[in-house]
Amino acid sequence: MNDIVRLDSIAEIHQALGLPSPRHPLVSLIPIDEKVTGYDYGDHTYVFGFYQVALKSGIKGDILYGRNSYDFHEGTMVFTKPGQAQSYSNTREMDGESGWVLLFHPDLIRRSELGRSIEQYSFFSYETHEALHVSEPEKRVLAELVSQIEQEYQQNIDKHTQKLIVSNIGLLLDYCTRYFERQFYVRRNHNLDLVSKLDELLRDYFESGKTQELGLPTVKYFSEAMNMSSYYLSDLLKSETGQTAQQHIQDYLIERARNQLLGSDQQVSQIAYDLGFDYPQHFSKLFKNKTGMSPLEYRKRA
Repeated sequence: MNDIVRLDSIAEIHQALGLPSPRHPLVSLIPIDEKVTGYDYGDHTYVFGFYQVALKSGIKGDILYGRNSYDFHEGTMVFTKPGQAQSYSNTREMDGESGWVLLFHPDLIRRSELGRSIEQYSFFSYETHEALHVSEPEKRVLAELVSQIEQEYQQNIDKHTQKLIVSNIGLLLDYCTRYFERQFYVRRNHNLDLVSKLDELLRDYFESGKTQELGLPTVKYFSEAMNMSSYYLSDLLKSETGQTAQQHIQDYLIERARNQLLGSDQQVSQIAYDLGFDYPQHFSKLFKNKTGMSPLEYRKRA
């Protein structure tokens, strides 16, 4: 088992890489150069106490994050949040630009609007194989934003510094949201295949009796079956269908419930158990929320 190395502050990562002390204790922009690519990461798992937004371009290597290994020799962006475990291997610099890593500590944004909304940027919970691929014009936009952040903390810090840095980080994340949506759109045909795959897995879940073994279907179950993070699956579905993965699953479940209510004389409680509910009243509540009628009202009305 790999040793776990915890680096809770930005000063610690600077020290580990042999960099000068950070100009600001809560934010830093580190170029991905020989200090980063040539560092001996060893057989360790690293847990960081800060957010990372990394543009990895012009280098080659593997980053293991969660269940998957991702080769980032393309110009890609990876996002991680505090507490996520990572390990690295085979990193080496290649010709040309090699990118950058923006680090910012939760304390930087804690009292800001960004601190209250940071969880909305779901790509911080994507797996690395779900990374963002950016075009050259997009890279230039992002480079300008991180340059603005660096300029702010490099000069004398005043009462405006933190607000301006946080504003630029928020703008950076908003642009990344736009670029992810563009990526979903470009991959539309592939994504539609994945929606079909999810529906196929849903049918199998109910028809193979997994509800009796595992209970109600969950986003986690299907995301793992499709080798995705739950957040990525939900965002992908929302881009294609307007619904999250949870809503998609619930709609499928309600459609099966409709068919059973009208196609059999089973009691409502038995239908609820067959669908994976532990308590029939929970089924009735969800059914009414979705259809405006109780299961019995729906059966009688039909």
